[in-house]
Amino acid sequence: MTQSNIIGLVAFVLGTVLLFFAWRGTNTPVDQMTEAMTGRFSGDTMWFMIAGLVGVVAGGALLVRGLLRN
Repeated sequence: MTQSNIIGLVAFVLGTVLLFFAWRGTNTPVDQMTEAMTGRFSGDTMWFMIAGLVGVVAGGALLVRGLLRN
């Protein structure tokens, strides 16, 4: 595996873990009440969602790029 593939795999796994924590955070009673009142999730949950999505997309792109170059 090249260094690009390793970094892509780590970013993809880390993004997946962050998305899992964001999903778990949306199921808490406090976050559900916040979402019901304001129409938005709490700030921490949103940051987990954004960072997880960026990690998954960037990691997937690096993995695909590394696979296509070989």
